[in-house]
Amino acid sequence: MKRYGSITGLRPEKAAYYKKLHAACWPGVQRQITECNIQNYSIFLKEIDGKLFLFSYFEYTGSDFDADMKKMAADPETQNWWKETDPCQKPLPDAMQKGEIWSMAEEVFHQD
Repeated sequence: MKRYGSITGLRPEKAAYYKKLHAACWPGVQRQITECNIQNYSIFLKEIDGKLFLFSYFEYTGSDFDADMKKMAADPETQNWWKETDPCQKPLPDAMQKGEIWSMAEEVFHQD
């Protein structure tokens, strides 16, 4: 199992909508997350200096992360979900340069 953390910005005018979406996450999206070997998935919201940020954490239990992420990206329901969530998010510069939404974070400490 490998732990992943990532961060992105959240547009203030979209914060309520983003929370509403995740309060009733689509079952097909949740099923796809599980099928792609992701477990213990959380997204946290934090305001820092008047700006909103999302931090995500999940554990990957599969053996081919890239293949599982391609499988998830090919899923039509997940694609529709991202059409709703992506406009809410405000990528950090490093992710934006790669055409991505989330910036990966380095794990510097863990304790079971």
